[in-house]
Amino acid sequence: MSKVSTIEIKNRQASFDYSFLEKYVAGLVLTGTEIKSLRLGKANLTDGFCVLENDEFWCRNIQINEYEKGTHYNHAPKRDRKLLLKKSEMKKLVNKLKDQGLTIVPLRMFINEKGWAKLEIALAKGKKTFDKREDIKKKDLQRETARKFK
Repeated sequence: MSKVSTIEIKNRQASFDYSFLEKYVAGLVLTGTEIKSLRLGKANLTDGFCVLENDEFWCRNIQINEYEKGTHYNHAPKRDRKLLLKKSEMKKLVNKLKDQGLTIVPLRMFINEKGWAKLEIALAKGKKTFDKREDIKKKDLQRETARKFK
């Protein structure tokens, strides 16, 4: 039996900056050194975003650090990576992206049971500052009530 790795890299900043409308799981096209580095947990999704280019979705600004044991064939850390989605999901996203103010942000990168690298993306709308303040108040209230009941 092969050992299944439980790598999960999250974009915690995204939930603070955006409100999510729909979530999708997409495959990623990676090179050999990228998947090896990802299995070591050397990735960052914070500045990442997705764009539509030539009827394909691409993820930009996701950083997967260079593989430390790689040679001159190592990858560029912030290169564009192609997303693999079903045609029906792509059509839905293309139609919804026509709305003003919507974007696609990466939420979490993980390796599934079969060993494939996956990226959870969300159709999102940017939050205003007052929305962010309300979220902070809710979190503070939850924290205080949790302390009282302990």
